[in-house]
Amino acid sequence: MFFGALLAVGMACRDDGVASRYVAIEPIVLHENGQGFVGSESCKECHAELFASHRNTAHFKTSSRANLETVKGSFVNGKNTYHLNDSLGFRMQQDANGLYQQSFFRANDQNIARDTMGMVIGSGTKGQTYLRWQAEGLYQLQVSYNAAADQWTNSPGMSFNSLVDSRPVNSSCLECHVTFAKSTALYGMGNTFEKDKILFGVDCERCHGPSEAHVNFHRKNPKIETAHELVLYGELNQQQRLDACALCHSGLRTALKPAFLFLAGDSLAKFSTVSEKVLEEPVTLDVHGNQYGLLKASKCFQNSEAMNCTSCHDPHQNQRNNTLVFNQKCMQCHIGTTSTMHCAATEIQRQGRQNDCVACHMPLIDSKSMRITTEGDSIGAAVKVRTHLIKVYADGK
Repeated sequence: MFFGALLAVGMACRDDGVASRYVAIEPIVLHENGQGFVGSESCKECHAELFASHRNTAHFKTSSRANLETVKGSFVNGKNTYHLNDSLGFRMQQDANGLYQQSFFRANDQNIARDTMGMVIGSGTKGQTYLRWQAEGLYQLQVSYNAAADQWTNSPGMSFNSLVDSRPVNSSCLECHVTFAKSTALYGMGNTFEKDKILFGVDCERCHGPSEAHVNFHRKNPKIETAHELVLYGELNQQQRLDACALCHSGLRTALKPAFLFLAGDSLAKFSTVSEKVLEEPVTLDVHGNQYGLLKASKCFQNSEAMNCTSCHDPHQNQRNNTLVFNQKCMQCHIGTTSTMHCAATEIQRQGRQNDCVACHMPLIDSKSMRITTEGDSIGAAVKVRTHLIKVYADGK
């Protein structure tokens, strides 16, 4: 597996380094098991290229502090307004202290409430939503951003008839958009967190574990190139590799333990469960959020002893829309050492789809749960998401 090799390469920070130069790194926040998270900046010391490439991925960008660089919606007059209905509207505003969502009555332009954008959720590929802090509590703001239309929109599932200011964002929601957050809620099940104990984005330590011990070991031993004190994907079995992704890509799960306790390399079944009945009925699975269930129902997966998410996806690279890379992954298994592959499609059909395996066997399908609305449209259109149920589809549908 190439992940283990990548982590080993350059593990010694290229310093003549001796133990006397060793400076221990201080953790940003501790996991419940006592291991310390130190942030991905510490990875840059020895893995500069991986660090730089990973910053371009949707995983890395899936959460951040709100500022003009991270918020994709416009604050320019004429593009910063969203009308919820005939009575209520919102203006997105900025000043030296931050970014805001200002609600107002349309009839007389009277302001109602001004909420600060504290956190961005979503890379902006399809859209973004925004959270506000109220003391230690996190709440979703009513206005989100629709990337396809490049405009502000009502947040998914929120009322079009009235203002909504109290939708809490609990630990299980936040868990899929940050690497770690220190909960202050009873049993870790609420929506209150320590503001300075949040590691934004799904970053290096989400997949490789809290890295305080790893960084300190290699700072102290700069000539040792074998990775120590780190979760290495090459040493995980198939289910452990799947579990690392299934935490967020297997749909709604029933929690058995508080959020943020699961770490890659452990068994996800000890922390949360998903209905096996649902896994046996892929037609009921939504293409948004349950790629794990869809993949497990695919013959490609069932006929493979080792297939997992990283068989096709390199989490260190932004591969979105790179059809050549993904089609090559298909070819590696379906052609192997031979030079030909059987395809049931006609030559005309293949040419019409530009010989794109993914377009035929993993088509874009309407999500049952995710809809994007635009101003004046309370129904919206379903977001199309690429299914991970790999099979032969009639006319690509």
